[in-house]
Amino acid sequence: MPKETYIPQLFQLFQQYGYDGATLSKIAAATGLGKASLYHHFPGGKDDMVQSVLTYAEAWLTENVLQPLARPGNAQERLRQMCDRINELYSGGTQPCLLAILQAGTGRELFHSQVKALIERWIAAIATVLTEAGLDEAMARQRSEESLVAIQGGLMLSQALDNVVPFQRVLQALPEKACRPALVSQQKIA
Repeated sequence: MPKETYIPQLFQLFQQYGYDGATLSKIAAATGLGKASLYHHFPGGKDDMVQSVLTYAEAWLTENVLQPLARPGNAQERLRQMCDRINELYSGGTQPCLLAILQAGTGRELFHSQVKALIERWIAAIATVLTEAGLDEAMARQRSEESLVAIQGGLMLSQALDNVVPFQRVLQALPEKACRPALVSQQKIA
């Protein structure tokens, strides 16, 4: 089987355990491959596996979030669609964020620039939607960053409390909250 066959299992494994916690024995168990087969498919070892998972994550984010955000239409509806897809990605708030997990431990040293680039693309896509909705560029950027802070914070809080309500509440409120008109005093602060 081609190595792409194993990427979804690796995605879930690294999402759950991060770079340092995903041992070769866990990887072998998740994929059903022995260590020799793992190195055949991923000659660079665990680093190669994470690179493949990040490529998969970037393709998913592009197809399911960035491209839909770039389509014409109502800003709140585009943000609602983004929230729906993010809700699916994180299984309603029960699964952690791969990109956040890779910012801990050794993973940060190895993959920070790729994670940062993905997050920057996401921020820029939301900011474009908000600019089209009438916010100035500075406020749109600020609201875009605040949107990701809310998503990631809601996700972390939901997992810490074993209660998906905070994450769900963030996703419900985000489209309207991000698009609300800026007050003049807020624009001067940005």
